[in-house]
Amino acid sequence: MAEPPHHQDCIFCAIVAGDAPSRRIHEDETTLAFLDVNPITVGHSLVIPKRHSVDLHEIPVDDLTAVTRSAKLVAGLLTDKIDCDGVNLLHATGVAAWQTVFHFHIHVLPRVAGDIPFPFPLRGGDETELQALHNRITGP
Repeated sequence: MAEPPHHQDCIFCAIVAGDAPSRRIHEDETTLAFLDVNPITVGHSLVIPKRHSVDLHEIPVDDLTAVTRSAKLVAGLLTDKIDCDGVNLLHATGVAAWQTVFHFHIHVLPRVAGDIPFPFPLRGGDETELQALHNRITGP
């Protein structure tokens, strides 16, 4: 496989290229996983494609599949090694969704009971609004 393109000013491309430090925990031909330098939980890791894609809209399906496969592997590795109770996978596309690094990535967050509060309130949906939304999404 040819070297993935290195995008200027992309910290994750620099990590892939070996030009920026990282604590790698898994790597294969297509993906790289490393510990997050600003962890939310103990063992918080990032899984990225080696080939640059900005977000979920841009990433080729084969890279997305590979990243998801690696995220599953990393979740298992972390569960075995740090004795967590569960795992969250988190992805953000766009500033409104909290994306801060514009190279596709999935956060793997090992969890233990009570470690961090649920980040947003749950509320019941209005049946009329849900039906209107369903019609809008599935209609012509």
